Amino acid sequence: MKGNGVTSNSNPLRRVGALFDGARDWWEHARSWQRYLVYLAAIAFALVLPAPWIGSFMSPGADWTTVLIYPIGTYILLAVGLNVVVGQAGLLDLGFVAFFAIGGYSVAYFGTNPDFKWGVWIAIGFGILMAAVSGVILGAPTLRLRGDYLAIVTLGFGEIVRITANNTDAIGGARGITNIPHPNFFGFQFKLDAAPYYYLMIAAIVLVIIFSVRLQKSRVGRAWAAIREDEDAAELMGVPTFKFKLLAFAIGAMIGGLAGGIYASKAVFIEPNTFPFILSATILAAVVLGGAGNLPGVILGAFVIAWLPERFRESAWLEEKLGESPAEYRILLFGAVLVLMMALRPEGLLPSRRRKAELHEGTGGMGTMGAEVPGPDTEVSTEAAK
Repeated sequence: MKGNGVTSNSNPLRRVGALFDGARDWWEHARSWQRYLVYLAAIAFALVLPAPWIGSFMSPGADWTTVLIYPIGTYILLAVGLNVVVGQAGLLDLGFVAFFAIGGYSVAYFGTNPDFKWGVWIAIGFGILMAAVSGVILGAPTLRLRGDYLAIVTLGFGEIVRITANNTDAIGGARGITNIPHPNFFGFQFKLDAAPYYYLMIAAIVLVIIFSVRLQKSRVGRAWAAIREDEDAAELMGVPTFKFKLLAFAIGAMIGGLAGGIYASKAVFIEPNTFPFILSATILAAVVLGGAGNLPGVILGAFVIAWLPERFRESAWLEEKLGESPAEYRILLFGAVLVLMMALRPEGLLPSRRRKAELHEGTGGMGTMGAEVPGPDTEVSTEAAK
């Protein structure tokens, strides 16, 4: 395909995208032993990632291990949870930060309140349960809605949780909650040191990935795929769509609650402004940028979204070009990179084959939101005209 006399393959980002597509195709046909070798290599890489020589390049302006916990590790965990809702079930959720907040406040409140003084692990478990219940409470009356209507309702839910926390003195109100305890693991007391929390975050991400992959390959995952592609057709074929959509909300919320609990125990202090709407939008951007529905792509997208602003914070080359510290312009630069990526590769950096086909056929996977609009020359429009 040519446009303005320039082939699409001349675009550097498209060439990178072609490499990603080739890696995806290889992975789909890889043997079991090849996959296990990749798993082992990924775990080994994760274990050495906090090394100072890597941090000197990846985050010269901040402590690299701390950056790996928040925002990178936290964003990855949240993106995997949101991918269950958006990527697998095709439900657009703009209030996912609410479940992150519920998990965090559960650990903060029950860990510091003298009437409870629960251990952090019990509080995290309770936070996961509370987030799941909240997902069901949100989903039960609203999942009859679709597309932008569902998005507006979920956005409102996220703001309701934040404003409620801001006006409830029992959970600190606008002051927040301080002195959140650290977890204890078989006698080892976590402290402000970042390294133990990094490995805790890695363990949580691995467990959530295994859980998500097994779900995706199960009957539940196939039902979600059917709902995402065509909810009406799935309903006609006997899929109880409401039940499976509610399950997607509950499971996504549980993962968000887990991320919130770990974050609160590391941060020691949380307050309502820790959980703004923009965080929901950022995690959604990570899912879409990486390739909604494809777990490696979602992880890659979350890493890029979390890491780029930190990398732009300090850059000798950018400082030379701009004449001042790039920290002042890092969000602007970050936004420009996102716009460029999505303009040149709207299906995401590493999309699944099915998701890529859905986008090009105009079905989008989130109702019709995010889909390519069918034009007069598309297959969808041609069929409709017959």
